[in-house]
Amino acid sequence: MESSRAGVAYAIAVIAAAWSLCALAAAQGAAAAQATPSIILATTTSTQDSGLLDVLVPRFEKERGIDVKIIAIGTGAALRMAAGGNADVVLVHAPDAERKYVESGDLIEGRLVMHNDFVVVGPPDDPAGVKKVKSIADAMRAIAARGIFISRGDDSGTHTQELALWTAARVDPRSLPRREESGQGMGATLNIADQKRAYTLADRGTYLSLRKRLDLVILFQGDPTLRNVYHVYAVNPARHPKARRTEARAFIEFLVSAPIQQAIAAFKRDLYGESLFFPDALTR
Repeated sequence: MESSRAGVAYAIAVIAAAWSLCALAAAQGAAAAQATPSIILATTTSTQDSGLLDVLVPRFEKERGIDVKIIAIGTGAALRMAAGGNADVVLVHAPDAERKYVESGDLIEGRLVMHNDFVVVGPPDDPAGVKKVKSIADAMRAIAARGIFISRGDDSGTHTQELALWTAARVDPRSLPRREESGQGMGATLNIADQKRAYTLADRGTYLSLRKRLDLVILFQGDPTLRNVYHVYAVNPARHPKARRTEARAFIEFLVSAPIQQAIAAFKRDLYGESLFFPDALTR
């Protein structure tokens, strides 16, 4: 009987020890997770929809040991996140809009990262005759007269550029009955334009990444006003004390480093026969 009791006591002790070890391991795991530095990256949807962040962010996390939470929204919303202290670093593409937040002190340590360009895409039969025109202003006027246009309408860098193009063409977009706003990102907007056989303005990177799923083709490109420039900034902890400046600076340095600039240049180039983005940090 005593040996039986001793066996039961021993088993209980073993189980208790095992539970203690499990609890200790869980606590250590939780502590390690809490100790891992992290940042919130607010960025435009084009960097996400093109697949670029799927390549760069895991590499950054592995090399620098910093976790990244990506919030892919329009540039306007990303900048407002920064101004509200709800992000640590932003990667955006609307220089005129960015300037306001730099001047206010919300954004610091800005660096030029890369560029591509905007293109006007539409149905292959081109009912508005965009492919025949010689200027982007004429392209916008042709669409206004004879085409359906899908706007992002989301205060993104692409939306901002579109509005500037209408202004330059002396067309009030509010007067266009066939202009619709998707209120969504670049990928979703391209899909809507494709379904409606409509025109839209897209960044080249996202369009090329989705081209195989779309009937849309590039109908106008190459105008100097269609250049699409991306900058990265840290959120200023002097204005937003919760902003993680050290980790944000690490992300900025990563993006502008020679190996990553080379990776940006090579991104999907073998797949599409042309670069989706062109690195700029090493040329300045």
